[in-house]
Amino acid sequence: MIALACATVMAVIGLPTLDTAEAAPLPRPKPGKRCDEMYKIKDVPTGRLPQGDASRAVDRWDTYDYVNPGLRFDGLNPTQADLDAAGTDYKQYGHDDPRRIYARFNAQKRWKNFSDYLSKVYIPNQGFDARGKAFMAKVVKEMGLTGPDWICEKEFYFTDPDTGERHLRRLDAYNKRTREIVEVKSNGSPDGREKPADRAWAKNPGWRSYKYTYVFAEKQTSDAKKFMAELKQTAGKDTSGRDRVRFYDYQSHHRGVPPKGTENGPYRANSTTMSPGNGTSTGSRGSGNQVIRQSPPNPQTLKEQLDRLGRTGQRSLMNRGLGGIDFTTLDLRYIGKGKGGKGLDYAFSAKTVEDEYAAGWGGQEKGNLISDAFFTWLALDPSTFWVNLNPDEPDRIIDAKFGSTDAGRVLLEADLELKHDIFKAMDPKTDAGRDFMSALPQRNGFPCWAGFRYWIEPETAVVREENGGIHILDTPLKLSTVPQETTTQPPGGEGCDLSEAEKQQSDRVLDRYITPLVEKKVNDGDYYADLRRVYTARVAAEWVRQNAADMPAEYRTIINSNDVSRWPLRAPHQDWTGKQVWDRYYKAFTEGTFKYEWSNGEDVYVYTVGGVDFSKQPKRNMSALRFRTEQRYKPRTVGFAVDTLADDPHKEGYLMFGGNSAGRSEGGTPTPTPTPTPTATPSGTERPDPTPTPSTSAPEPSPSTSAPATAAPGSKDPDGDLADTGSNTPVGLLAGIAAAAVAAGAGLVRWRRRRANTDG
Repeated sequence: MIALACATVMAVIGLPTLDTAEAAPLPRPKPGKRCDEMYKIKDVPTGRLPQGDASRAVDRWDTYDYVNPGLRFDGLNPTQADLDAAGTDYKQYGHDDPRRIYARFNAQKRWKNFSDYLSKVYIPNQGFDARGKAFMAKVVKEMGLTGPDWICEKEFYFTDPDTGERHLRRLDAYNKRTREIVEVKSNGSPDGREKPADRAWAKNPGWRSYKYTYVFAEKQTSDAKKFMAELKQTAGKDTSGRDRVRFYDYQSHHRGVPPKGTENGPYRANSTTMSPGNGTSTGSRGSGNQVIRQSPPNPQTLKEQLDRLGRTGQRSLMNRGLGGIDFTTLDLRYIGKGKGGKGLDYAFSAKTVEDEYAAGWGGQEKGNLISDAFFTWLALDPSTFWVNLNPDEPDRIIDAKFGSTDAGRVLLEADLELKHDIFKAMDPKTDAGRDFMSALPQRNGFPCWAGFRYWIEPETAVVREENGGIHILDTPLKLSTVPQETTTQPPGGEGCDLSEAEKQQSDRVLDRYITPLVEKKVNDGDYYADLRRVYTARVAAEWVRQNAADMPAEYRTIINSNDVSRWPLRAPHQDWTGKQVWDRYYKAFTEGTFKYEWSNGEDVYVYTVGGVDFSKQPKRNMSALRFRTEQRYKPRTVGFAVDTLADDPHKEGYLMFGGNSAGRSEGGTPTPTPTPTPTATPSGTERPDPTPTPSTSAPEPSPSTSAPATAAPGSKDPDGDLADTGSNTPVGLLAGIAAAAVAAGAGLVRWRRRRANTDG
């Protein structure tokens, strides 16, 4: 009975809790191996770690390669039939068989799109271990972690003295004699799974005689900096007063390469980015292509993909993290002749972000815009580069072929947006608008100013032509005005007649209060980012045009070909026309969009404003000495960027990444980029006069007159060359731009509506 009772109790309450060591002995720590033997480092004397916190000097930044077997498959594009036929048992296929990847994709449930799975999970995962080992080998060799005392991948248990919990920790490098521990990271952030063990080490008095050094290959994230500060504070200082926890920013850009012999294999992907895709150049390849291709199209898709990667622990495997680049800042910053004369090298620039959910989408759209605009500027004659929002000229809005491209669309949309922004800046409810109205000439207590045309044009740019390429360093834009009127009248009465002195006064007031606000928005605002991208592509294209004799044949055949069929309007703008924009402008012009009252409360004023003009490119030649002083690392950074992501030492928080336009010369099939059918727009072929500006006098506008003419095609503008090539003789890079206005400015109008008093 007693035995039966005991058995019953045991069945109900289970066995008593045993000590952890008795229940399941902890794994025995691995002893590790000499670092130089593990990483096959020979004839390197033992070195010494830096004392205190240190960062690698910029002139020592470099790159290292690692073999990523997955890259041989980066162009896989299976049909649904291919996927279905592969099944889910991937082990039946060899590592060289693409069906192995298809089956792995079929076996998982989280990713629905094969391309996303391939680029965001499979390929990064295949190279992650090799990347870490390659950087570790680099550190062992260059820091001299050699000899019998340096042991790599040795394991220890760190016990947290506060909780008693034991954490198994594999140390990248350990030296018992010098009492040093080294943790090497090929990115810029500690592994969250290792943090509890490191915290336990920092608190454990048994390790007080040891120092702990973190070595980062990339700039530390904010999370890394916080963790380093936490460990420093917890671990305290050694007997000599130095921090026991140190970090070393060992800036090195990694470059994944496919296995030898598969560089031009049948599965490698090429892109149409900056590549014409004709002749021997069947597509471009490089870090820029990979980064842009991985970028989701919208915030929702980005969030979904980040969530998937977060749940699988794969996010840390991505280059800089999926979502770590703000593509709204993407711009072209270099183009030049490729190594061995094959294709053109190119490099983009974009800002990095740590809030991965805040940016990271739209890279493909922005990259396509830059590339398409570049080829548009090459293919069309500069005399076609105009847009014209003039209420008197509905039939001369944009050249037909220019209007079938996204470059033309961006210029015309920017023209209209500028009108709205100037109008908003003039609102007397704002401080600037109130000051502007108060400083104008007046008639019967109402502000008056002369009619004028407002447009965007290039400010003095900074470039450097060197070693067969051009570095595009800065391309600011500015606003300009000239007096102008139209015959089309807005609603309202007639304006006031201003003297010449009053017209000049109104122009000065405009430049003082309104121009700086809108100019800042044009140069920094999100809406005008596409305009800035298109203009920078214009600079690059004109350099290629002016140096056509030295360019690859596939580019020479495009110049002035008048054929933009390969770079049409892309979705979702495939049905866009210039007439649609003109209709919106005309409606606002004749009916009024914005309304506000002046101080007497009787009158409502309606304004329309705007314009764009890239006909000038003022220059300021940068000397070779200044370039070497202010941008000394730019050529080397561009060299890195062709193959991998590189931090820009001249612009904090920015990356450069690019590629070569002749990604392969034989073998394989490039991955095509969809190109919708171009949409024609109603227009003429003759370059029009600039968009005129109706009279903006006050309170009763007067009928407008004809607009002043601008430089005709072929006219010589002394400020029309490209800026800062660094040569003693100014390079006339943008002579073609000076010969034809990219966009003629539209007008500014004000009129008044009389309101009846209602005081009884």
